Order: sequence, then structure tokens, then C-alpha cells
Amino acid sequence: MSRRRFESMNCGVAQALEQVGDWWSLLVVRDAFFGATRFAQFEKSLGISKNILADRLHKLVEHGIFEKERLNEPGNRFDYRLTQKGRDLWLVLTAMRLWSDKWVFGREREPLVVRERDSGRRVAALLAVDEDGRPIDPGSLEFAPGPGASASAGPSRSRGAGR
Repeated sequence: MSRRRFESMNCGVAQALEQVGDWWSLLVVRDAFFGATRFAQFEKSLGISKNILADRLHKLVEHGIFEKERLNEPGNRFDYRLTQKGRDLWLVLTAMRLWSDKWVFGREREPLVVRERDSGRRVAALLAVDEDGRPIDPGSLEFAPGPGASASAGPSRSRGAGR
């Protein structure tokens, strides 16, 4: 059974999933934040097969999430480094980790604690804020087509179900 493609969907979430929507890709990006840059490091950390890892790294480079740099070493060796586009996925991974810490593991059973290096304070939450920096309650949201919406974007306004 092949995975459904979302490339024709005019939706930000669907397009993000097209670029990093499988678990291996997000785990490769996660390991890059942990310091992995070499094929063998990703392979060892993830326990992933060589062909799947090669495919994911190729796609992540193709989508501009990693840049691939040939090393001055014998053989065909490369470093894989996150681009700014890839580093911006830190927010996505942090949101997923915080959600999992709350709903899967529970407080005081988190498998990973992330602290700000200088202060030692934990990363405890990510907040969605409005243009003035005020936190937003998901139940107060409404959705309307944006400037890039297609004609089939749906109703002109709809209330969110996040209550």
C-alpha cells in the first residue's frame, strides 16, 4: 500500500507533511539537533536500514532542510547539516515532544528534559500568540481563506472546533 501524496492539496499542514511527514524524516531531523551529521551516526542512533536512511536524507536535502557537504576524507563521505529551514523545525519537534510529555509519558516521567544552556531553565511550553504577543485560546479561533487559497478552499469563514 503506497502512501497518499498531498502535493496537490492547497494546505500548509499537508505541504509540511509532503516535506517531513514520515516518522523517519522527523527522527533524522531530531538527531541532527542532537549533533548527528554523518550517515553512520544517524544509522546507529535510529537503527534504520541504509536504503531508507539514504532515501530520507536525499529527500531532506532536496527539500532544503539539510545541506550535504562532501568531506575531505577517503571514500564517498558527507556531512549533513540543518539549513535555516531545517532549524525552524525545532518548534515543531518541541511542540510534539511537549505534547507527548503531557499526554503519553506524564509529568515527571519525561524521557528527555530540555534546558536553556545559559540559564538552566526548562523549555516548558510553546505558546501561540496574536500580533500583539498575547496568548491565543484555540477555542477562540476562526478560519478564513488566505491570499494563497484556491477556489476550493471551503467556506469563507468557519469557527474552529478547538473548544
